[in-house]
Amino acid sequence: MRFVFGMAVLFLVAMHDIRTWFNGAYIFYGLTLLLLIFVELMGVVGMGGQRWLDLYIFNLQPSELMKIALVLALARYFHGAPLKEIRQTKYVIIPLLMIMLPVLLVMRQPDLGTAMMLLLCGVIVIFLAGVQVWKFVLTGILALSSLPILWNFLYDYQKKRILVFLNPELDPTHSGYHIMQSKIALGSGGFWGKGFMQGTQAHLNFLPEKQTDFIFTMFCEEFGMFGALVLLSLYAILIIYCYSIALRSRSSFARLLTVGLTSILFFYMCINTAMVMGLAPVVGIPLPLVSYGGTSMLTVLFSLGLIFSARLYHDARLGMS
Repeated sequence: MRFVFGMAVLFLVAMHDIRTWFNGAYIFYGLTLLLLIFVELMGVVGMGGQRWLDLYIFNLQPSELMKIALVLALARYFHGAPLKEIRQTKYVIIPLLMIMLPVLLVMRQPDLGTAMMLLLCGVIVIFLAGVQVWKFVLTGILALSSLPILWNFLYDYQKKRILVFLNPELDPTHSGYHIMQSKIALGSGGFWGKGFMQGTQAHLNFLPEKQTDFIFTMFCEEFGMFGALVLLSLYAILIIYCYSIALRSRSSFARLLTVGLTSILFFYMCINTAMVMGLAPVVGIPLPLVSYGGTSMLTVLFSLGLIFSARLYHDARLGMS
């Protein structure tokens, strides 16, 4: 039912001219930021975090919508700006504030994984807009040097996740349980898998969160390495197609929007699959279009609708182009 509703949203968004999203970019960002503030004031608590708004019909997670809103707003901000102006340090102050406001609100929920995704996607759009590389290198050096200070601001469970990532056997029955069971399930699937609904680790409930964060593990246990390669190939085809749409777009807004949204899809896929294989710390990152979750699915389909809108109206010329 959620997928059918999401597909309706995809077609509705795609059929609207890209100029509509250009004109409403800042409004959408402001409304989504307001929803994040409402989460702080009256959000629903679940799974150790205050991340949802109860709309009676369903629970909405505004941090998911913020990924779209942030890319929209940044693409609108940099659209048509001369490269000489973009490379001025003062010109980057406003987009940095646009990124840090939602990042700080999401970190308070707490949701470190989504906050990192917002930061990463914002940085990608700024980089593609034409900001010099040395500014990113300098920022990266400053960020690395501040890690000892930032460590003190992490919650205890976040610190434990990082330590367990480095050594899963450190706490095999608690913090390391997820990743150890995930590796067992991945290995037991072999090349062809155990068959649909035949995965013992998942269906005997040894594997936690098998319907959301660790669904790729359950998929690999049932369909094996062959099934995993087929799924990853489908992701690759979709991502390459979306990036090709960006190359055909004439306006800088459409290009930045398409690349930013496609990058979100790419990083979600990479981080989730790396996480369940023990190549990245365990964070709350779902697998796009596969993991259970209404807001996550709606966000991905909304993003694809915007990308297809850029494809349908790739000849559209916007102001200041």
